[in-house]
Amino acid sequence: MAQATQSQNLTLVQAVRDGLYTEMQADDDVVVMGEDVGKNGGVFRATEGLWDEFGDDRVIDTPLAESGIIGTAVGMAAYGLKPVPEIQFSGFMYPGFDQIVSHMSRLRTRSRGRYTLPMVLRAPYGGGIRAPEHHSESKEAFYAHEAGLKVVMPSTPYDTKGLLISAIRDPDPVIFLEPKLIYRAFRGEVPEDDYTVPIGEAAVRREGTDVSVFTYGAMTRATMEAAENLEGEVDVEVVDLRTVSPLDREAIVESFKKTGRAVVVHEAPKSGGLGGEITSIIQEEALLYQEAPVERVTGYDVPYPLYALEDYYLPNAARVEEGIRNAVEF
Repeated sequence: MAQATQSQNLTLVQAVRDGLYTEMQADDDVVVMGEDVGKNGGVFRATEGLWDEFGDDRVIDTPLAESGIIGTAVGMAAYGLKPVPEIQFSGFMYPGFDQIVSHMSRLRTRSRGRYTLPMVLRAPYGGGIRAPEHHSESKEAFYAHEAGLKVVMPSTPYDTKGLLISAIRDPDPVIFLEPKLIYRAFRGEVPEDDYTVPIGEAAVRREGTDVSVFTYGAMTRATMEAAENLEGEVDVEVVDLRTVSPLDREAIVESFKKTGRAVVVHEAPKSGGLGGEITSIIQEEALLYQEAPVERVTGYDVPYPLYALEDYYLPNAARVEEGIRNAVEF
């Protein structure tokens, strides 16, 4: 009889650290790098203790230069290593944008499949922690638009570790965006052993028949709260996409065909956001099942505000409830 896997009760950021530790133990080619990731353990302590365990050769403190961090990781991955660079906040990725779209995403295509680029670019994203604008943005659509990149946005500790391990083992580059709003908001059971969660597969967090709510990352928690608040009034199905590129089109369509109504929730601005893409998938593949316009509950089309106005900008359970009611009552 197989021995039962031991589990631990971790926060989401602890699950990041556990995923990194697990893969670094298993594969000597995995290298962590970034600003203050070494002795300091990272700005959010996601790499805490890794420097003590693996040393300077595999946990590398870098200069304050995002283009240099990402460009160096591209070269390391092309050479055969598996670098996992950390950018302290996703809003600091822009100085390395050319490296991401011109090099990181294109090596397989440029070399006609001769080379792959096994690297994972990690960054905390999103608002809610009372930080300035470039520390709080949610611009996943930038990267989802770029062919050659996978974009992962977990919402639970279990998924975080499993998806991170899958990302590190993937032969192609992955952008791994971590919802810092819920880094320490709750704990979940995470197996101590290594395991994977497949990239590109959504998870139904709550079964329902009246309306489908599609979300990901930190907004999954607010969406679940809204669904529970409406229990007995509206039977809400919550679909956590987990990966925004590639999107799980089959899961989106299957859920919508069951309910005929949809709400999309994300904290990124509405215009050009993933909500429009999800709506388009529904129109293209399930139009005849549609009973109401698709509602979008999102951030606003403005620069991210300073913290005095942050609570007005971010979607919350009350705004999600309003969107659900609008979809159901149409």
